[in-house]
Amino acid sequence: MLGLVLAAWPGIEARAQNTVIQAENVRFDYAQVLRVTPVYQTLKANTVEQKCESDSRLSRVVGAVKDALTREEKEQQDKCKPVTVEREYRRPIAYDVDYTYKGAKFRSRLAEDPGNRLRIRVSVTPVVAPAGDR
Repeated sequence: MLGLVLAAWPGIEARAQNTVIQAENVRFDYAQVLRVTPVYQTLKANTVEQKCESDSRLSRVVGAVKDALTREEKEQQDKCKPVTVEREYRRPIAYDVDYTYKGAKFRSRLAEDPGNRLRIRVSVTPVVAPAGDR
């Protein structure tokens, strides 16, 4: 069936004969994790908080006597005003992982902490020189 389809397009049959499709040599294994270093993102957030300054004891006593004698509305003893406070938050966004596999050391940046061992994909592909360089 393939010969019939390729015969419909001249020139493809010749290229198809010279092309070798190699199956990928892949397996999975585990590497030993040596070190995990979190990578942090620093976020800044502003919030508005009330900052209150309390009156001294003497001014409270004078204010209480004044309120009692004049029968005016009691003034607020605490003077508060809104204040903008900047805070910094750090959160881990990635992890730099140092690991070893068959005596070679590697480093990768991962989204999660892998723990003591890291599942890896091992692929082996031969290096083939172009036809003109052989």
